[in-house]
Amino acid sequence: MMRSFATHVVALFVVATTLSAQQNHLHADATTPPATDRTYVGFDNNEYPGDEALPVLRRHFAFAGYWLNNPPGEDHNSWQGKREVLLRNGFGFMVLANGRLEAAIKKSKRTGVTPAALGARDAADAIAAAKREHFPANTILFLDQEEGGRLTADQSAYLLAWTEGVARSGYLPGAYASGQPVNDAPGKTITTIQDIREQVAAQHLHEIAMWVYQDACPPANGCTMQPPPLSASGTSGVTAWQYAQSPRRREITAACSKTYASDGNCYAPELPRFTLDLSVSSSADPSHGR
Repeated sequence: MMRSFATHVVALFVVATTLSAQQNHLHADATTPPATDRTYVGFDNNEYPGDEALPVLRRHFAFAGYWLNNPPGEDHNSWQGKREVLLRNGFGFMVLANGRLEAAIKKSKRTGVTPAALGARDAADAIAAAKREHFPANTILFLDQEEGGRLTADQSAYLLAWTEGVARSGYLPGAYASGQPVNDAPGKTITTIQDIREQVAAQHLHEIAMWVYQDACPPANGCTMQPPPLSASGTSGVTAWQYAQSPRRREITAACSKTYASDGNCYAPELPRFTLDLSVSSSADPSHGR
């Protein structure tokens, strides 16, 4: 997701973040969750962590982000074919398809492919990939919308066509987008999810599930296995909240900088070389991908 995903333990963890002097890394810590809590923590990364890492990760995380196509900035998809091994290790899913940046939509438009046609084509590709990976009907497929702020008309047309295409397929549409307010007009701000709801979802015949990324501190609390309440994200009604990213965005995470490693990344408990993003959800399988 944004960077090395842009983003996924069966309950709320007690903070125990530790600094390793030898590795100079601060890792998200592991603790034993209370059995009655209904908040779940997940991870995502552009790169698949490897089969051997899954038992360790499962001790700390309930769900994982799962790419259907090449993640942002990558020329391959190492998650392909890994659904079954993740299932065997007890993971739920946040299923994700990398969307087009505005520049790519404009470039395609110059060749005669409209934003709507491009969105429909990319939706078909995501649907085909989800079927190849054996995700069941009604799995939520999230479109990765990397660029924040108000969407352009072309971006809105692309996203609407993508989500409509997914909704007609038997899968359910979702969007991974920013919940960080940006200036929109004098004295006014907007978030990407707010704009999607106003400009896209209002035209949509089906509900669009939202996975918000908002790592600003506050409301986020940084690289910690004790996530903030889902309701504190600043965006209501979301399926999941990505509250920590690797690397951290320094301009908005100064208040929680000490929770990250000195290099600005968030690392997995017990896996000091594996950077990740952290998300919280009220479900252990937010995409219903099991």
